Amino acid sequence: MAKRDYEKDKEQLKTFLMEYCVQDTSGSKHFKYSNQLTKLAHREQVGMWIELDDVNDFDDDLAKAIQLNARRYNTLLADIVHELLPTFVQKDVTAKDALDLYIEHRLMMENRLTQPNEHREARNKFPPELMRRFEIYFQNQTTNKPMPIRDIKAEHLGTLVTVRGIVTRCTEVKPMMRVATYTCDQCGAETYQPVTGLNFMPIVMCESEDCKTNKSGGRLYLQTRGSKFVKFQEIKIQEQSDQVPVGHIPRTLTIFCRGEVTRQALPGDHIAVTGVFLPLIKQGYRQIIGGALPETYLEAHKLICLNKMDSDASDHLTPEELATLTEDDFYTKLAMSLAPEIYGHIDVKKALLLLLVGGVDKKPDGMKIRGNINICLMGDPGVAKSQMLGYINRLALRSQYTTGRGSSGVGLTASVMKDPMTGEMMLEGGALVLADQGVCCIDEFDKMADEDRTAIHEVMEQQTISIAKAGILTTLNARVSILAAANPAYGRYNPKRSIVQNIQLPAALLSRFDLLWLIQDKANRDNDLKLAQHITYVHRHSKQPPMEVEALDMKVMRKYIAMCKLKDPVIPEDLTDFIVAAYVELRKVARNSKDMTFTSARNLLGILRLSTALARLRLSDVVVKDDVNEAIRLMEMSKDSLTQTFENQGQRPPNVNDKIFAIVSELAGDGKSVMVSSALEKCASKGYNPDQVDACIEEYETLNVWLVNQTRTKLTFI
Repeated sequence: MAKRDYEKDKEQLKTFLMEYCVQDTSGSKHFKYSNQLTKLAHREQVGMWIELDDVNDFDDDLAKAIQLNARRYNTLLADIVHELLPTFVQKDVTAKDALDLYIEHRLMMENRLTQPNEHREARNKFPPELMRRFEIYFQNQTTNKPMPIRDIKAEHLGTLVTVRGIVTRCTEVKPMMRVATYTCDQCGAETYQPVTGLNFMPIVMCESEDCKTNKSGGRLYLQTRGSKFVKFQEIKIQEQSDQVPVGHIPRTLTIFCRGEVTRQALPGDHIAVTGVFLPLIKQGYRQIIGGALPETYLEAHKLICLNKMDSDASDHLTPEELATLTEDDFYTKLAMSLAPEIYGHIDVKKALLLLLVGGVDKKPDGMKIRGNINICLMGDPGVAKSQMLGYINRLALRSQYTTGRGSSGVGLTASVMKDPMTGEMMLEGGALVLADQGVCCIDEFDKMADEDRTAIHEVMEQQTISIAKAGILTTLNARVSILAAANPAYGRYNPKRSIVQNIQLPAALLSRFDLLWLIQDKANRDNDLKLAQHITYVHRHSKQPPMEVEALDMKVMRKYIAMCKLKDPVIPEDLTDFIVAAYVELRKVARNSKDMTFTSARNLLGILRLSTALARLRLSDVVVKDDVNEAIRLMEMSKDSLTQTFENQGQRPPNVNDKIFAIVSELAGDGKSVMVSSALEKCASKGYNPDQVDACIEEYETLNVWLVNQTRTKLTFI
């Protein structure tokens, strides 16, 4: 690469700032950067953004040079802007701060003390960083696509790159010293020390001419009011899951945000960052430990928050798209568009659609009633629970996917760790914090340890996470909808056992779910035939079979759900009596049928949440009776899915097979296997003949509760 003539580039950049203009629709010229310079001169703006697309239109060779050596050109542009600013002052700046007065006083003293032929000492010269009240930021060319984090190598050091990732950690915004100003206690001279890195070694002794001639050796004291500070924040981003190769761990990248780029992102946000890739040079003892392997970071120039899939939710639906969406029976159409590759489960999909839309939060007198809808899907293996969770995770604007066995309570809520920069204890958010105002999908919910599961209780009702660890007492927001998937105990749902025995989740947790769906895998010739045809079609063509209504595109769904969330529907007074009567009837049915699904006041709140979500889905501001009826229907369907096998449970006595199974289970104890001979002896002592025991063994073998070896001498529990 040829050596650049920086003086020539400086003149070119000066011409670019003064003369570059764009034409608007009316044909009038708009001097983009001259206007920015005027605002900088009048303190109406602090940052100046240089778009490389504009530089490329002016001189493509210069734009390429800036991209390859962004740090040098940043300093060059700062010098140019500093020179040009006085010519753009059109009025006096009224809002002056302490640093302005300091600078005015310094310039006045310099003019008074300096003789015509006298030169100021290099140490006491005003550093340019101290006098500037602006920052220069670059915006990358639109033709330069974002790079995966793992593709940024040593060859990119010093260049302007754009990366994408998900924010996992943000530090507090703190002041960072840019120029340290010292005053001598003997001669009173000011000494300035520009700070380039994250740490610096303060100067102790004054080296002015007066102190040297008098040999008094004055000490220097740091003046915080005369020093210059800049806002600083450190962000950690992690690769997006679709960029991680198979079998690899996601990589992270540290981002340093200064000035106007701070406070732009929160943990859990998907962001695109443009910045200069640089090595982090440490000093003193830290450098000795680090050796020849410096850490790297990205000095941010532009930070944009993205929603998933190229921020398609930020666009609005066209009137034509909206008209096709809100046609007849659009509710079923939207529900069928959720995971269309999965056959059936239309009511479950309707419930998941309402979970994505969400109800309305209420805050009467400081108390909060959540609007988020929580759903638990339970069922036999192979009924596509995890597939539904995966689809919702991809569709929701903000979401986190985790599994019960792979998550701890700390991983879900927040962990306390030491900040590597300051040494202070800090919080790092877990999955529920990162999914704030989104959906958290938890698969294998039943495999979670009890102590970890209790971490979710507060989140599901209060929508917060309270932390009291290592001297940190705080409450974090976790306004999240929880979508859990669990298998029944013993692998498959056993109709001969009660609901509590099958589910094995505590009542405190079950009552927090608005809807509990049990999806059973029952043998039915017609259904099995349709399901098999559906699966084979998807397998052959990699798309769902043609349906009565065409499934909507995921981008359109995302836009429509974002529109629905803007609505804030209310429940009119004339519906109050209807809702109250419906709830009282639910309680009455639950009491009479010895219901095990814990009907409580939370179910009433669940009906209200589902009703407001249905009104949002219609883009309406008022809940109507049909919404309430549909909400009650969904709740009844979810209860029926749990209770349909128990219509006569209260009346019929346990049969012989149940009693024999209980004896064999007791004989097994904590072990996994039982000898058939031992079981026969034990059952004979209780008054059962061998034929009855054989019938019981065969029945429970078909239910896949236990396995019998080929010689039929040993039972093994699954």
